[in-house]
Amino acid sequence: MSLLSLLLLPPVLLLGVAVHTLMRPVRRPRLPEGAALAVLVLMGVVLVHLLVAGPGALALGSEAAGLSLRLDAVSVTMGLLVSFVGWIVMRYARSYLDGEPREALFHALMLATLAAVLMVVLSGGLTLMILAFGAVGLGLRHLLLFYPERPEARRAAAKFTLVWGAGDLALIGAAGLFWLAFGTLDLGGIGTAAQSGLPLAGQGAVALLVIAAALKTAAFPLHGWLTEVMEAPTPVSALLHAGIVNSGGLILIRLAEAVQASPGAMAALVMLGGLTAIFGAVVMLTQSAIKTALAWSTVAQMGFLLLQCGLGLWPLALLHIVAHSLYKAHGFLASGGAVRAVAEIRRPGPVAVPDLKAVARAFALALLLYGAVAAGFALLIGPKSAQALALGTILIFGVAYLVAQGLADAAPAELTKRTARASVAATLAYFTFQIIAGALWGANLPAPPVPGALEWALIVLALMSFGLVAVAQALFPLWAHHPATAGWRVHLANGLYLNTLLDRLIGGLRVTHTSNRT
Repeated sequence: MSLLSLLLLPPVLLLGVAVHTLMRPVRRPRLPEGAALAVLVLMGVVLVHLLVAGPGALALGSEAAGLSLRLDAVSVTMGLLVSFVGWIVMRYARSYLDGEPREALFHALMLATLAAVLMVVLSGGLTLMILAFGAVGLGLRHLLLFYPERPEARRAAAKFTLVWGAGDLALIGAAGLFWLAFGTLDLGGIGTAAQSGLPLAGQGAVALLVIAAALKTAAFPLHGWLTEVMEAPTPVSALLHAGIVNSGGLILIRLAEAVQASPGAMAALVMLGGLTAIFGAVVMLTQSAIKTALAWSTVAQMGFLLLQCGLGLWPLALLHIVAHSLYKAHGFLASGGAVRAVAEIRRPGPVAVPDLKAVARAFALALLLYGAVAAGFALLIGPKSAQALALGTILIFGVAYLVAQGLADAAPAELTKRTARASVAATLAYFTFQIIAGALWGANLPAPPVPGALEWALIVLALMSFGLVAVAQALFPLWAHHPATAGWRVHLANGLYLNTLLDRLIGGLRVTHTSNRT
């Protein structure tokens, strides 16, 4: 089987089965699930081909015009991820949609959307990637409108179409400017040319890339559409949050050389990503519905993904996409069981609340632990970049929160031991996964840039911001009952009403009144 057949067969198979499902609908069809499993097997064959024959590119037309497929570690990783999540979602959907009047239509739309996502991750040029993004948006819009009688579903679909379409337009603009700058739309050709510097048109193209990535990852302040897609069936939410929303990060990773050649673009990603991550995480803590909390968690995680890209930690950003996709797919598909499990739990006993001294000790111990582990890894494998160490410090703030629970005066000894073990494991895991990510994808992605004055200022700003939020979170039980807190909790639970402002801008809150006249 040729490389062309290997790369084209998965999306073609999905599209073929989608058409067959529409033409011959049956109850609880097994064919869509079987097709998704077959695509996963095919992507395994593609992986073997990569290991045996090495990376390559295959033109579907003019390679310079961006009509090509790309076979490398990044595309195979994303292809395996999309096909695996797709198979799990289709397996879940077979039972979830059983008895729906339009069950066959749903399966067909899901398969077609999966095919489009596969084309996005396998694209070797911007033209094919843009066409695939358009198909993804079209398929997802129809899935969001699977229950068209619901006003909330129509509003979510309208906002998704607006933001996703704006991202497509930004990507089209970037492609045009890249053509003016370098005379090619091939991803590899753009990356090679950008290493010699970016002309003015190239700078504009990278700026539009950042805008496109921000829109497709639901970055602040146009994040509202992502938190409202719960009106669609759960398999759609799982596919969207576990795979499609990561595509903005994939755009940046695929054109990492060009993005990294623009210090302004990298700075914008750090600031926008950091703000989105903090905002999403804080709002998530105020949500009572499990699926809404998962949606806000995705907003925070996508912000953190943009932050990683802005720091130049490209292999870690790709690892983040893989880990977040698997975790979030499980989170949405298991949300119903989680609700039942919580309902069956007896009322918990007293909670160990850390005071200011316990929090201060926890952060000091967590940072000492991180420093010791970092020094140990530096002796074994060499020093890490300043960006990687800064990212690890941000992650260790979460470890400090765990330690604070274990150091509270009311904490039992077993809790202290468990938090200590979890803290050591989390710190070791960060450096271990960093090594793994570098080994898997480092050869295909640029190394982090040497930080200058601007980069150091942004690193310090990010550390201070995440540190303050982590301390506030750890101390939250101490001031949670203050009267002022109740008001802020309401504001945060509503996302500071930014989504409402977008509703008004697009007319999403208008109510049409009709009257019967005789």
